[in-house]
Amino acid sequence: MTFSIVARCQKTLTLGVVVATAAPAVGSVVPHAEANVGAIATQANTNILYGVNGLKLLKRGFSPKSALDVMLKKDTDRETRQIIMIDKNGYTAAFTGKQTIPWKGHIIGKNYVIAGNMLVGKQVIETMAQAFEHARGELADRLLAALEAGQNEGGDKRGKTSAALLVVGKGLVGPRPFISLRVDVHKEPVKELKRVFVEYQKYK
Repeated sequence: MTFSIVARCQKTLTLGVVVATAAPAVGSVVPHAEANVGAIATQANTNILYGVNGLKLLKRGFSPKSALDVMLKKDTDRETRQIIMIDKNGYTAAFTGKQTIPWKGHIIGKNYVIAGNMLVGKQVIETMAQAFEHARGELADRLLAALEAGQNEGGDKRGKTSAALLVVGKGLVGPRPFISLRVDVHKEPVKELKRVFVEYQKYK
């Protein structure tokens, strides 16, 4: 019941995830990322082990596709899951289970993967893809542009409650080498996440 994007910046090699949903505290379960390893979003019937174990497998040298295949084979509830992954080299993988709630699906592009379930329609992720590809700025800016575009197309058909942004990588320098921002219960979580990000940037 969520829409998200995982992505990689080809220039800085930063990796990130941004996500929004009608459920509370999405940032505590869906986004997972590790610098110089990869970024993962695990949603629908969320199982955080796809994030935890997925990063471990990527670190061991598995490709996103092989890592995802290994995890899915061990999961008897896999058809209720939705997982998207990208690694430090830009390789990607995605899975949308048959039992996830419509509208559901994913898009794989160059250096990004977008997915959603229980959405108002396919236009949500299609618009996110266009927004990400055309956005300028650092990876966090582009991820937020994609999330805003998805929300403006209707997003989660149940409504709006929480959103989160997680970005990691060597391209983020100084005393704060990663960005982890969350909005847990809000009437306009995507707008609030953008506002929090703008405030956060003042302290870089």
